[in-house]
Amino acid sequence: MTEPQAGLEGELLDEQRALALAELTRVCGVSVEQVRSMVAEGMLHPRGSAPEQWVFRGIEVIRVRRAVRLQRDLELNLPGTALALELIDEIERLRCRVHRLEQQTGAWTDADA
Repeated sequence: MTEPQAGLEGELLDEQRALALAELTRVCGVSVEQVRSMVAEGMLHPRGSAPEQWVFRGIEVIRVRRAVRLQRDLELNLPGTALALELIDEIERLRCRVHRLEQQTGAWTDADA
């Protein structure tokens, strides 16, 4: 039997769950100003016309955490982080497309070989 990890905590989020600005900042450990900057840079797309009305989808928690990690680990500025997120999104879309095509054609992936 394994011992529980001290200090390890998590929160499961439904990708379609709606989060207010305050909840997003709490869950991601970022400031309101950081989120405002990410919205201004086009990295996040909240519903609502003003920060007090913003509502974020649960999937954007992943984007915020990924952005913070890119900025910290690679020392990227905000525009660089936005570009990196766009490229990561494109890679994920292409991988999904390749996977669907492989399923349609019955092709084997490298991992299956």
